[in-house]
Amino acid sequence: MLGVAGVLRAMPMAAQSLAAGPTPAERERLAHLAADWALETEPLRCEPGYRYAYSNFGYCLLGRVIEKITNQKYDQYIISALLGPSGISDMQIAGNTLEERAANEVKYYSQVAGEDPYELNISRMDSHGGWIAAPLDLIRFTASIDGSRGNPLLSPETLTIMTTPSHANSGYAKGLFVNSVRNCWHTGSLPGTATLAVRTHTGFSWAAFVNTRTKFEDMLDSLDALMWHMVGSVDGWRA
Repeated sequence: MLGVAGVLRAMPMAAQSLAAGPTPAERERLAHLAADWALETEPLRCEPGYRYAYSNFGYCLLGRVIEKITNQKYDQYIISALLGPSGISDMQIAGNTLEERAANEVKYYSQVAGEDPYELNISRMDSHGGWIAAPLDLIRFTASIDGSRGNPLLSPETLTIMTTPSHANSGYAKGLFVNSVRNCWHTGSLPGTATLAVRTHTGFSWAAFVNTRTKFEDMLDSLDALMWHMVGSVDGWRA
C-alpha cells in the first residue's frame, strides 16, 4: 500500500508544537486548530468561483465539515459510508514514521536531497492526502462512484456536478481533473511517493503507485504516459 498526498504548510507555532503528538486526541485537536487559525488569519484573495488555486487546506476543511455534519471522525465516516460499500476493507490513514508502517505498506524512498518521507506528519493530513491504499482498492473506489461496479455512490445528477469544471479552470472540476472527452483523474505526490488514478469516459479505470519521487518534475506525466501505453497495447481486456 502507498500513500496519496498533499501538504498543509502554514501553521501557527502552537499547532506546530503538536505535530509530534502521538495521541489521536492531540492529532484531532491539531486539525481543528490549524483550520481555525487559517480561517481567522487568511482573508479571501478573490471572489469564489473566479480564480483557480489548488488548495490542500480546502480538503482539510472539508474533512472537518464531514465530522461536524455526521458527528463522526472523518476516517470512520469515510470507511463506513464510502469504502465499505465499495468493497474496500484495507484503506486507512497512514502513520508518520517507519515504525508506524501499516501491515503490507511499502517503505518509501527519497531521491531528492533534503527530502525525508518520514519527517512528514501524514496522519495530520487525513482528508487532504493522509490515506494509504493498494492500487486495486483505489480502482474499486473509482468504479463505484458511478455504479460501474456495484451500487453507485453518487446519483447521476451529483456525478454531473462533480465532473463539470468551473469557469475559473476548464481542466478541474469538483475534486477531479477533467478534459473535453470526459476523462477524470487525479494525482498525488509527496517525498517518497507518486500516485495516479484514472477513470476514462469509456468506463476503464486504472491506478499506478510508486514508492519514491524523483527530482524530475515530469515524473507523473511519464507515469501517466506509461499507463496509457500499457492500456493501448492490449487488444482485448477481460472484464
